Amino acid sequence: MSINQVAIGADAAGDFDEMVDTGLQTDVSDEILRRFEKVSLQLCTGALHYMTNQVRDSKNGDTSTSWNNCYMKNLKPLTPGRKIAARARTLSFLPPRPDTAAVLRKGENSPEFVAMESCGPGDVLVVDMNRMSDIGILGNMKTRRLWARGGVGLITDGSVRDLDKIRDEYGLAVFGAGRSAITGLEGSPFHEVNVPVSCDGVLVIPGDVIVADDDGVVVIPQQLAEQVIDWIEEHDQVEAAIAQMVDEQDASPGRFYPPSEELRQRVRDERAQQGE
Repeated sequence: MSINQVAIGADAAGDFDEMVDTGLQTDVSDEILRRFEKVSLQLCTGALHYMTNQVRDSKNGDTSTSWNNCYMKNLKPLTPGRKIAARARTLSFLPPRPDTAAVLRKGENSPEFVAMESCGPGDVLVVDMNRMSDIGILGNMKTRRLWARGGVGLITDGSVRDLDKIRDEYGLAVFGAGRSAITGLEGSPFHEVNVPVSCDGVLVIPGDVIVADDDGVVVIPQQLAEQVIDWIEEHDQVEAAIAQMVDEQDASPGRFYPPSEELRQRVRDERAQQGE
């Protein structure tokens, strides 16, 4: 997808309208994930904010299309120093009630075990726990298959048990509300696998790109992934150009920042000339 598709105008608004489909999409490529591994969360949220503004400006201030609610602000990095860029697989949870537990507990076919088996290399499991942050519903045994199948991590708005083993032996990256010794409440079942979920108040659809590090967790809607990473890589070049001008002219960054569309276009032209 061309970076020029981020330009202001009616065509851009049409492009974004087509991206609001919440159906399951084709998974993003490993190459896209590798590009996201190199960038900061700040740039990810900045790209989504920029795209939201483009749509707003092209629709005379209409804010109905916004990508700003993609940051899980309450989750903690429980394995500090770990960064992931991965495809989301999802698992939903229901508040405890004995009658639902009787229906959903099916041994190895229970939703939580099916969810682990659905993960593979480049995948992260996102678990919607309805913000029941005191419950450590996932621990050593339930995450063992996530690790064995090549998954890269776990994200949940609940808490996690057996964190030391998950971190040290399995090497999984974990982001959540905290750690806990409390097991799941009696009658508290997992519900559905690979459906849209809300984790920490943020919508996650299976296949979305999750970027997470010590600064938190960002969800990149899968249909925006290539456009977002294109914008980020261009913005890195724009900021490098601004830093050079600030140093050369002994000037305040405020003279050049935020970057104008003219400067962005200049960087695009230079990248095109260099064959990037």
